[in-house]
Amino acid sequence: MTAHFGCLMNTMFADINIDTIDVLKECGCKIMTPQDQVCCGSLMGHNGDMEFALKLARKNIDAFDKHDYEFLISNSAGCGAFMKDYAHLLEDDPKYAEKAKRFSSKIKDVMEFFAEQEPLPNLEHKLDLELNKVTYHDACHLAHAQKVVTQPREVIKSLPGINYTELEEASWCCGSAGIYNVVRYDDALVQLERKMKNIKNTNAKIVLTGNPGCMGQIKYGTQKFNVDVEVLHPVTLIKRLMKVGRQYN
Repeated sequence: MTAHFGCLMNTMFADINIDTIDVLKECGCKIMTPQDQVCCGSLMGHNGDMEFALKLARKNIDAFDKHDYEFLISNSAGCGAFMKDYAHLLEDDPKYAEKAKRFSSKIKDVMEFFAEQEPLPNLEHKLDLELNKVTYHDACHLAHAQKVVTQPREVIKSLPGINYTELEEASWCCGSAGIYNVVRYDDALVQLERKMKNIKNTNAKIVLTGNPGCMGQIKYGTQKFNVDVEVLHPVTLIKRLMKVGRQYN
């Protein structure tokens, strides 16, 4: 399989990329990360520069088309959603229409992939009883764009020792929304405050979410609204529970 690591993931959350690779390896996956892959183009698309976004899309298609792989794994909901849409965005391009369709058909969010596999290997209960209370926030680009809703929950609930509580309004936006929290900060803050109140009401010690924009926004919310909760990508929690593999947490 191949992996695409988004720009924000590489710069702000590089440890999650390492965790993703480690967990996939424990699952017996052989991973390639093409060095000539580029930004997926989603932020440019959100900002209205679709011409540049599609230029990047074509570069990615060419980069991955050189390799023989079964799945293209993404750990960033925004990137995965946009790359799954390449098939639609390039359907009228005579050179790239078929390539884009093939490319998009192979993309899996990492939690979508895990849900389709055998039970995750080499897991044990490592969390303190006071720290095993977990909730989950649906990244908009995962739940609404990719329709990946039940799969992350299935995987999280299967983890040993996890005490899972469903988050009220879990699928409501946290206010990040691509670049919304930059261009509409005050409005985004209203959404964030509501999200943080719901998270606090779960009494969870860990809130999981699968998109860097959501992670950054909710981490900001923990400080802004004084909510004592750790914000993690689900794959990082999985890594913490693994018996073997490198540890970075």
